[in-house]
Amino acid sequence: MPWDYPQAFTLKRIPTVNDIDGLNHTNNAVYVQWCEAIGWAHSEQLGLSLADYQRLNRAMAIRRAEYDYILPTLLDEELTLATWLVATDGKLTMERRFQLVRDRDQAVILRGRWDLVCIEVSSGKARRMPTEFCAAYMPVVLHAEAASSSIK
Repeated sequence: MPWDYPQAFTLKRIPTVNDIDGLNHTNNAVYVQWCEAIGWAHSEQLGLSLADYQRLNRAMAIRRAEYDYILPTLLDEELTLATWLVATDGKLTMERRFQLVRDRDQAVILRGRWDLVCIEVSSGKARRMPTEFCAAYMPVVLHAEAASSSIK
């Protein structure tokens, strides 16, 4: 696949009839839901689930989200969605990137980005990442030079 970054965490996706809008394309909101799903799947694969977030009273919350919708997709097209953690300050913030590719021709369909901030769940206030977050997330954050040299 023509990934923007190395070491992609991926999920396969196929638009169903419920994902298709009045223009006979996958609705843009579906892509946002898929990004949320892969973000959680990646976090869980790294050892942090929603239950862990609740237990620790900490969460990585989306502070800002951007999506570039490049091409449409259609019912039953086979797609692959990828995600990466590309930046962190090691204290409060991280950046997660997304890329959606159509399998048959490897066309890039979507690129997305989330700016995340660690919050205390009970108050919603920004707080330092707990040790468990650093231990799970930091080893997979791409080095700045790898991320910047791959940006399209």
